[in-house]
Amino acid sequence: MSPDLIDGIVVILLATVRAGTPLVFAALGELVAERSGVLNLGVEGMMLVGAVAGFAAALGTGSYALGLLAAIAAGAALALVFGFLTLTMRASQVPTGLALTIFGIGLSTFVGYPVQDKPLAGLKPIDIPGLSDIPVIGPLLFGHDLLIYLSLAILAALLWFLYRSKGGLILRAVGESAESADAIGYPVIAIRYAAVAFGGAMAGLGGAYLSLVYTPTWAEQMTAGRGWIALALVVFATWKPGWVVAGAYLFGGVTIVQLNLQGWGFDVSSHLLSMLPYIATIVVLVMISRDETRIKLNAPAALGRPFFRS
Repeated sequence: MSPDLIDGIVVILLATVRAGTPLVFAALGELVAERSGVLNLGVEGMMLVGAVAGFAAALGTGSYALGLLAAIAAGAALALVFGFLTLTMRASQVPTGLALTIFGIGLSTFVGYPVQDKPLAGLKPIDIPGLSDIPVIGPLLFGHDLLIYLSLAILAALLWFLYRSKGGLILRAVGESAESADAIGYPVIAIRYAAVAFGGAMAGLGGAYLSLVYTPTWAEQMTAGRGWIALALVVFATWKPGWVVAGAYLFGGVTIVQLNLQGWGFDVSSHLLSMLPYIATIVVLVMISRDETRIKLNAPAALGRPFFRS
């Protein structure tokens, strides 16, 4: 292959990872919540609140670290509202999650109006002298920003936690049978609160990646449905963290292809191209839903079911 073609492929792969990273954060967080038996459909709203909180904090303080902390706190706070309504007040999880998304959209629009379209430099990729300059391998392994490496570290930590630690075993036990876990003394509600808060924090971090790194600005509804794609990814991955990340990069690749098709000379309507990531989501979900056995074997048995201590 020619050097120009190789460079083009490297650029596309780097863009794919960047486009998929917000989905990695949000979907991994939702996976943990669902592993505990809680279905939170408010991911889109939590991502938006995290995006605006992170951007406003970074813009006001000049500190990206404070911006990320603000995004994490905002996402977790909104998730805890959902937790209070569903775990303590025993509201139905599905409509509460939908209401959370609507609330998040409205709240982010209101809070973000004063900072809308204001410029921010954004986090830049880390440049490691000597390593980043290695042809092909250098940019692919050492040409990313800090949050991409953080997302991969979180993946590794989750794989260890869910499958190698006692805490992960307890979390999965709560998601399979809350009654049984309660009977042997585990605090089901507290565990679910922690899982929901983690899911919200990760969604907020995914939103902050959009506003601080991917497109460093704030615009209304800038998540553009990524929260819903993150929810679909959890099902696509059959609740397995590794497959979640693979699926996130797959959808990131679809997004990049959608953005570049016209530049490559394909005469395709821009409206049709903008639909590609969502069409891909629907197609994948339809394909997965046909394999009911696979879903039943991997889905947490208590997913979406409220827990009432007798």
